[in-house]
Amino acid sequence: MKKKLFLIFGPLVLAAVLLAVVLVTPFNFTKPDSEEIHEASLSQSNNIFKGTAVKKAAFEQNYVPFMGSSELSRMDAFHPASMALRYHRDYQPFLLGAAGSQSLTQFWGMQGVNNELKNKKVVFIISPQWFVKQGINPAAFSMYYSNLEAVTWLRQANNSKMDRYAAQRLLKIQKNHSDSFLKDCIEQIANGKKLSATQKTYLDLKYNQLTHEDQFFSTLSLKNRVKKIKKASKKLPAKEDNAELESLATKLGEKATTNNDFGISNKFWNRELKDKYKRLKGEQSNFDYVSSPEFGDFQLVLNQFSENNNDVLFIIPPVNEKWSNYTGLSKSMLRQFDKKVTYQLREQGFNNILDLSNDGGKPYFMQDTIHLGWHGWLTVDKSVKPFLDGKDKVNKNNNYKINNYFYSDQWQKAEGQELNNIIK
Repeated sequence: MKKKLFLIFGPLVLAAVLLAVVLVTPFNFTKPDSEEIHEASLSQSNNIFKGTAVKKAAFEQNYVPFMGSSELSRMDAFHPASMALRYHRDYQPFLLGAAGSQSLTQFWGMQGVNNELKNKKVVFIISPQWFVKQGINPAAFSMYYSNLEAVTWLRQANNSKMDRYAAQRLLKIQKNHSDSFLKDCIEQIANGKKLSATQKTYLDLKYNQLTHEDQFFSTLSLKNRVKKIKKASKKLPAKEDNAELESLATKLGEKATTNNDFGISNKFWNRELKDKYKRLKGEQSNFDYVSSPEFGDFQLVLNQFSENNNDVLFIIPPVNEKWSNYTGLSKSMLRQFDKKVTYQLREQGFNNILDLSNDGGKPYFMQDTIHLGWHGWLTVDKSVKPFLDGKDKVNKNNNYKINNYFYSDQWQKAEGQELNNIIK
């Protein structure tokens, strides 16, 4: 009887033991090929964002992180990936972020690849809509967060303001941790305490396990957008000519925005607004993007960029002016947001800023209510191309001066006259 049971269950037990051994060993077993990397770079897949294997391989090549949120999904002919493909740029965008991703998401997404990002260039798109009163939505954060990010970070975390603040924010946003031992480690860092030898050993084993799981499974079920970008890029003229591109942007924008008075694409209008736009008049009059914990989360990103010595092009997109006039979104509030976020950047040495906040009224600049469209992406390209094209992919001369004041509640909440007193 025992022999029969062993014959039935023995192979299963042995397989489970072997799998466990494989997962916790420190050796790498698989590496993504060039086709997988390219597909992943356009997929905006949560698994890719939360993982490290594919991103590491990509950033060792000519892929450049484009960090943002839902605007990266608007893949028209002038999208950065389309322009890079059509005109054989010597860089390829790696899209990091989608709907719901914000500063805190991006900070944790960097934790597994900071070594690969050292001295590299990054394009970072700042959405005003992130900076709401309550900050990032915990459910949205959970979509992009993984224990692998936290474990990788914990293995090198120390008693710095950045690490303490990151731990405190993580505990507040991610209250239900699947791993109680991991949560204890995060609490240690949040309280400025060192990890024990036992905790460090656990983290090393956990890191090996999660890394191998990422290597095996992260590229499964990717959204394949390669064909979509290829199709979009074919609309562009064969030779890169500014006048032709401007004319084409107007032509495509004009053709795509015929069923409403707001310069919004027909598809978006029919899907999202046609049946409800009348009741949205004046609905955004109380929106506020000036007082928000997002400014503290954004500081985490800046702090990490400084640690990595990243050369970053920051892009501040506008909102659709016709639509914001209709919904009552305050122009003075938007100006104050712009003033606050650019102050936070410039005060710490982040001076490469493409501020498009005043361009939301230009024809065909926006595709919908808040996302860049035909002329919007084309304008972005005029800054992205000289920033990324050419041999200079590494910058070792940044002189960032991180100021921990920007983590403070006072800064996060400052608006109106209080903000004006700070920004003199």
